[in-house]
Amino acid sequence: MSRGRGPAIASALLALLAVAGCGLGPGDSLEAVTLTVTHDYGRQRVLEREIGDVRESDSVMRLLEGAARIETKESGRFVTSIEGVAGSEQGGRSFDWLFYVNGVESDVGAAAYDLHGGEAIWWDYRDWTSALHIPAVVGSWPQPFLGGYEGRRHPVAVECMGGGSACGAVRGRLRTAGVALAAGSPAGAIRVLVGPWARVGKDPAAAQLESGAAESGVFAEFGGGAQPRLEGLDEAGAVAHRFGPSAGLVAATRRYEAPPTWLVTGATPAAVRAAAGLLSTAKLRDHYAVATEDGKETPLPVPGR
Repeated sequence: MSRGRGPAIASALLALLAVAGCGLGPGDSLEAVTLTVTHDYGRQRVLEREIGDVRESDSVMRLLEGAARIETKESGRFVTSIEGVAGSEQGGRSFDWLFYVNGVESDVGAAAYDLHGGEAIWWDYRDWTSALHIPAVVGSWPQPFLGGYEGRRHPVAVECMGGGSACGAVRGRLRTAGVALAAGSPAGAIRVLVGPWARVGKDPAAAQLESGAAESGVFAEFGGGAQPRLEGLDEAGAVAHRFGPSAGLVAATRRYEAPPTWLVTGATPAAVRAAAGLLSTAKLRDHYAVATEDGKETPLPVPGR
């Protein structure tokens, strides 16, 4: 190869890479990402930060490495400790770090989860003995409605299942948060079911609550009888509090590989209206699910005694 020909070929290759979008550097800047770190189902906040210097090449792991003291295993693929708190066994129960992106559980490790910009990333150190997989949570509101999940935006559909005025309230809260609502319930939509449990509970995704937290990822269920009442579960999946008939619930779950389904429900129409009033950052932030009764919010799971 001649001396002049080498630089020419190199320049041509660089040009082709640029056109193809491959690039040799860290990639283009992305929209700022929010990082939250908590303990015990969001009860104790350790860190909250908006990180603006995010690149296309960044992953959830790399973002965490730049913001907190961490330890990892398997060549840096998985997190074992954040700010000195490591996974452990306590009293026969297992505790570890788990993370959500836009309120949806990841099916890949943090090092393999590439960022797309604008995500809300939430790491929580919790007891996972009774519910290892919690597929969706409400604590990153208004995500996933604004940014979707796994790098894809999805239509958002409110399904009114006898919810009356609560349906309009839910639509209003979503629109105020900047969410564009789809007409009907298109395929691939993130659904919000609004109505009394007697109706909502017939939906296959919502019906998972009847099988316990290990199945649904929701630490709540509705007791049987002619007038079902909301029951709050503790970390072990046992009933820890029985609410009255006016109690409402906002929770999220996911069935198989379908998009998340949010539930705005309760035993009575008044309870559904109360649940609709929970749709705000102030009331949902850092919570897996939330119950409300007589104006008092109770994050779920209920703390174990």
